[in-house]
Amino acid sequence: MPVQDDVRVTISVNKDLKDRADALFGRLGMNMTTAINVFLYKAVDEEAIPFSVSPKDAVFRNGYTSADVMEAFDAAVRDEIAASRLNGHPVARYDGESKRAYLEYPDGKREYVNA
Repeated sequence: MPVQDDVRVTISVNKDLKDRADALFGRLGMNMTTAINVFLYKAVDEEAIPFSVSPKDAVFRNGYTSADVMEAFDAAVRDEIAASRLNGHPVARYDGESKRAYLEYPDGKREYVNA
């Protein structure tokens, strides 16, 4: 049963895409709702579109909780950002105050998109 503060969001996607996504998320031990919530939490937390998740490295099987998945996802995002910075690559971010996307370089410099 949904929590009282939950809201229903309806989206339209290609049927084949939806079926493939369901299969992928099932292999990762989650359903579509959990996967979308993970994505939204990370996007808001990072103020950017998070990196892609690959089933090739998935370690989740039945029995893992949503918290386990989210914890692993958080760790993977942090690792990906750290690797990008270590390699001198910028990280895509979002400035909520100015409502603009930007690239953040390892030296801290920001380059706003469409500035």
